[in-house]
Formats: sequence, structure tokens, C-alpha cells
Amino acid sequence: MKPFAENKFAKFWIDDHTVHFIYNEGVYVDFEAAQKIVQERLQLQKGKSYPVFCDMTGLVGSDKNARDYLANEGSKLVKAVAALVSNPMTRMMLNFYLKINKPKTPTRSFTKKADALEFLKTYIEEVV
Repeated sequence: MKPFAENKFAKFWIDDHTVHFIYNEGVYVDFEAAQKIVQERLQLQKGKSYPVFCDMTGLVGSDKNARDYLANEGSKLVKAVAALVSNPMTRMMLNFYLKINKPKTPTRSFTKKADALEFLKTYIEEVV
């Protein structure tokens, strides 16, 4: 059975040496939500670093404290992030995050899941 976790903000699991992280529909991430998300992801990973596929299509926004936390603490045990965005607003939100918060891990946005997973393949070899 694949390691799996879920809370009111997202679902996440490990498959093919990658953490798959999907925000639930209509989620707004504040500082407390960011802490819970990172804490549960770290528990799921059990001390091992992985690349992360992050489906942001359900995300409607986040506050500054949450973005700051995710850029720093949220980078723990993350080799790279491929973020799936579905609309111009989400892409703009992600680009703003990348420019202002400068996460510690390589992070790119994609509109197709297959392209996102392909990007992460170069980071999988480091965890196998």
C-alpha cells in the first residue's frame, strides 16, 4: 500500500519515488494551514527527500505568512517541485510566490501533469 495522508486542505501520497500533493477544491492557505500541511507531508516522508508534484488547481489563495513558511520550512526534504496550474490566476499567484519568496528548491510551473512529472524525473534518480 502506498503511503497516503489527507486533511481538509489536501491529499498527498508517495508513488514512483515522488510525493503527489493535491490541494482540495477552494482551499485558502493561511499560516496554520501551511504548518499542518508541511507537518503531515514530513510525517509521510519519514525523513527521506523526494521530488514533489503539487497540483494547485484547487488552491484559491494564501496569505504572506503561509507563503513565507512554505518557502522555508516547506522546502524541507524536497528535491524539486513541479506545480500544476490550470488558469492564469493560479499561474500569476505561483509566479509571484517564486519571485518574492524564492523557495530553496527548484520549482517550476506546468499546465500539463505529464510535463510536470517529466521535469521531476531528473530528481528521482537522487532518491532511488
